[in-house]
Amino acid sequence: MKKYIDQSMDYTEYRNRISQWLSEDKTSGTNHSEEMLHYTRMNERRMKRLDKKPELLPECVERLSQIEKPITLLIITEAWCGDAAQIIPVVERMVAHNSSLTTRYIWRDENTELIDQYRTDGGRGIPKILFLDSKTTEVLGSWGPRPAEAQQLVRDYKKNPSVPYSEFSEQLHKWYARDKTVKIQNEFTDAFLTAIKKLPSELGS
Repeated sequence: MKKYIDQSMDYTEYRNRISQWLSEDKTSGTNHSEEMLHYTRMNERRMKRLDKKPELLPECVERLSQIEKPITLLIITEAWCGDAAQIIPVVERMVAHNSSLTTRYIWRDENTELIDQYRTDGGRGIPKILFLDSKTTEVLGSWGPRPAEAQQLVRDYKKNPSVPYSEFSEQLHKWYARDKTVKIQNEFTDAFLTAIKKLPSELGS
């Protein structure tokens, strides 16, 4: 796991790389088609908006603030991924309230051997967030690629793709808009605290 951390980047670099690629009409990975560029441009706008709002849930921030042991969140993602754009800024804002928590980012398609260890329903769904003990790099748990209700929408669509994917994608992003990040915040916090129960002394008990 250490090699992935060594090649990872922080949130600022992650965002800067995406902006730089877009200025060159590129995105992450090898597919720089107009469709993928369109998704990436929309994602950049989403992330800018979510960097500032909506409000964080005080109960989630409070629960995360109790963690004392250094934990690294290794986030597997891609610039063109709509779910990543909806989730990552929210997670980044949440963990920023605790200096013991660090986020690092790596590209999925450059690290397929890693994402293949954390497949969702057989696929390479992202974003995938791995919770690591910062000192040992032990993987304590993971969360992603999306809240359970949204994941069920994806499952149902794959079983019966009655509309083009672009239309389904719009429906999925409408779900995110209606939810106002509530399920992201609650499910991420629950998964995180469940993972670090392997380290019971770190919750201040």
